Amino acid sequence: MGHGEHGHGDGQGHGYGHGHDHGDIDWSAMAPLLEAQAELFAPLNERAVAWLGKRQTAPGLIVDAGSGPGVVACLFAETFPGARVVAVDSAGPLLERAAARAARLGVADRFGTLTGDLPDVLGDLDYPVDLLWASRSLHHLGDQRAALAAFAARLAPGGTLALMEGGLPIRFLPRELGIGRAGLQARLDALHEEQFTAMRSALDGVVTEVEDWPALLTAAGLKPTGTRSFLLDLPAPVPERGRAYVAAALGRLREGLAERLDRTDRETLDRLLDPEDPASVHRRADVFVLAAQTVYTATRVL
Repeated sequence: MGHGEHGHGDGQGHGYGHGHDHGDIDWSAMAPLLEAQAELFAPLNERAVAWLGKRQTAPGLIVDAGSGPGVVACLFAETFPGARVVAVDSAGPLLERAAARAARLGVADRFGTLTGDLPDVLGDLDYPVDLLWASRSLHHLGDQRAALAAFAARLAPGGTLALMEGGLPIRFLPRELGIGRAGLQARLDALHEEQFTAMRSALDGVVTEVEDWPALLTAAGLKPTGTRSFLLDLPAPVPERGRAYVAAALGRLREGLAERLDRTDRETLDRLLDPEDPASVHRRADVFVLAAQTVYTATRVL
């Protein structure tokens, strides 16, 4: 598995609004949507990358493990002009998108891609990594402890692993919508959490771990160096690209959770997704995007 659904780029908690069964996804069709979502989350990712930049001496090689369409990988290339950046993902169409983006931004001469499944594909890297970024890709790997050990093994002495996992469930809508029952998003969160647990349990070689990321980083032989959460706050009324993101996220939840939603919540979602309905996310004035994501850093001791 290699796409963390910033990661595909969006950057929400467990990839809120995205399905987790990647086997039948048409990545060529999904790539534009994932890139647009990653661009929406640019303010959050820019702050996270700037925070890393203040804590990291000029890296020679940066790897985005689970890069999706490469929005954040290209941000690393722009932030660290002396670094070579490699975007790693199992979906070739997303890496094609990443390479094209690097060319548009004028960083293609020091931007590469690597196609394959994490963590094994990292063994194909030519050099140790100075900064390895893994944004919501780790939770798609069955044995997260073993994956972190593999990530750590690819670091240069003094190199940093930056892990973006967890945070808070994203919010789009007020508790009381004026239609249906109040608290729709809280109920969707609960169902999505169950879906996420089922996704994890179905992975090959799954091992249940307490999600104490600093402890797991320590177990991988690294020294934890910091934890910080970053906020995306796009207040209502959001611009059209924000509405498009919200509609896409709710649409995927409506599709993925349809059999588990009660009739009232299904009908509410249908209204929220109907562009002709004045109560839809396409037209209502109270739609916003609020997300918090957490980054954990650790270094390989010299």
